[in-house]
Formats: sequence, C-alpha cells, structure tokens
Amino acid sequence: MEADGSKPEVASAKAYFAIQTRKQEVSEQLLEDKKKLYLREQVSEHNKSLAKTAKQAGVSNYGNFVDYGYLGLYGMRNKDILKKKKLKPNDSLMDNVGSEELAANLFRATQAEAKIKREHIAGQDKANKAHHEIGQDVRNIIKKM
Repeated sequence: MEADGSKPEVASAKAYFAIQTRKQEVSEQLLEDKKKLYLREQVSEHNKSLAKTAKQAGVSNYGNFVDYGYLGLYGMRNKDILKKKKLKPNDSLMDNVGSEELAANLFRATQAEAKIKREHIAGQDKANKAHHEIGQDVRNIIKKM
C-alpha cells in the first residue's frame, strides 16, 4: 500500500485489494444481518411463549415483568436502555441491537420461562423476581467471558 501508485501495476494492485477488502466487509455485514434476523425472530417467538407462561403464572403487568428481566440483564429498565442507546421511547430495543445482544436476550427469555415452569412460580412478585434473577445470571455469565 506504500508503493508508488503512479505505476500502473501498483495502481492495479491497490485497486484490486481495495475491492477485495470491500467485498469482505460487505460479506461480513451480510452474515451479521442474517444472524440478527434469525435471532430477532427467535427472540420474538420466545418472548411470546414467555408472555404466555408469565400470564399462566399470574403475571398481570407484563411490562413490569419484562422490565425486571431487563433490570437483571442490563441493570436498568427498558426506557433507560433506550435512552442510553439514544433511541426513541417507542423504538423496539430488540430491533436495535446486534446479534450478541439478541442472543443474550434469547437466553434470558428461554431460561426465565424454564425457571417459571420448573419451579412452579406463581404470582407477579415471584415471577418478577425470577425474571430478574435470570437476567442477572445471564449478565454475570457475559461478564465472565
């Protein structure tokens, strides 16, 4: 890249490597976009399942229940996460994060649902606490890595 670009061979080589670099960047972005799309669909499905399980467990304020999971995972409520990420209040958090964060939320949702079912958790307060604990556990796993 430091060679004399006025020489045709060098100019041609520089152009070739610039094109190849751009192709690689586009390819990597496409792969990330595909991962995000797949994970976003999975999070959506599992959040619906978690909502159903939470309702069966006696959760009447689902927004509050969700916030407890976010408090555990992020250390803040949804509205504060959106603010920190400079998103609008009505924006979907899950539509504005990368694949790693989507995967963490997928794990949170699946494990919260499993815990509620496994431990026969009943009531808003107990379900909120369980969701918070799972969020914290996921956060702690991420911190260890």
